[in-house]
Amino acid sequence: MKSIRTKLKLNNKQKTLMAQHAGYSRWCYNWGLSLWIRAYKDGYKPNVRKLREVFTNQTKPQHPWMKNLSSKVYQYAFINLGEAFKRFFSFGMLRKQGLGKHPRFKKKGKQDSFTIDNSGKPIELNGWCHKLPFIGIVKTYEPIEATTKKITISRQAGDWYLSCSYEFNGITTPKKTDVVGVDLGVKTLATLSDGKVFKSVKSYQRFEAKLSRLQYLHRHKKVGSANWKRAQLKIARLHRRVASIRKDALHKLTTYLAKNHSVVAQAKI
Repeated sequence: MKSIRTKLKLNNKQKTLMAQHAGYSRWCYNWGLSLWIRAYKDGYKPNVRKLREVFTNQTKPQHPWMKNLSSKVYQYAFINLGEAFKRFFSFGMLRKQGLGKHPRFKKKGKQDSFTIDNSGKPIELNGWCHKLPFIGIVKTYEPIEATTKKITISRQAGDWYLSCSYEFNGITTPKKTDVVGVDLGVKTLATLSDGKVFKSVKSYQRFEAKLSRLQYLHRHKKVGSANWKRAQLKIARLHRRVASIRKDALHKLTTYLAKNHSVVAQAKI
């Protein structure tokens, strides 16, 4: 399996539709979490199936606006809630606590996302334009060739991204060296036993002054105002740029190791 995440090229109408679906997912998740907590305190054992039955038969008919959005959104919202509780109640092998924290209520503007599928049928992603279930035609900034069962659309720093997993038939290439040692450092990103050095990108240091300036200007703005939101978006985009540079360097390192070496071990050089 291979995963991909790419930026979407949307117009204002499509951005509004994405935001509505993300809000729908957040609303259902918080509704399910609230009902789950109340039921658990009353001595019941809630699960995803019971939540979906109560929502479909009682809650959804009271909100006509939900009919204009994909029904797959609330189904995956409850599935994600169930998985979160499963991680919370599961215990690790070497520790007496859950593998995840207790699920928390989601807030608007933080990790907005939703998941949809095609009712069991595969979703074909071909080229630059893609037809998504209920959403319609969307464009990407890079061509994609994949067949997947479900997709997740998320928002980061004001932009929307599409992510999915699909089967990938990789081609095995001969390795230059069977075994290589890797020493992760501070001044350099990594030094290999064969002498090759990957320099540290120091992405945060490059933009530290600009980030500090933006945060200084941001704190003088009225919370909730248009200028405050605009400043927050600038800071979020700068953080995304810093993270993207760091991630790009790590991807180049791991790709080089995977293509040229069969075994990677920790080394002290």
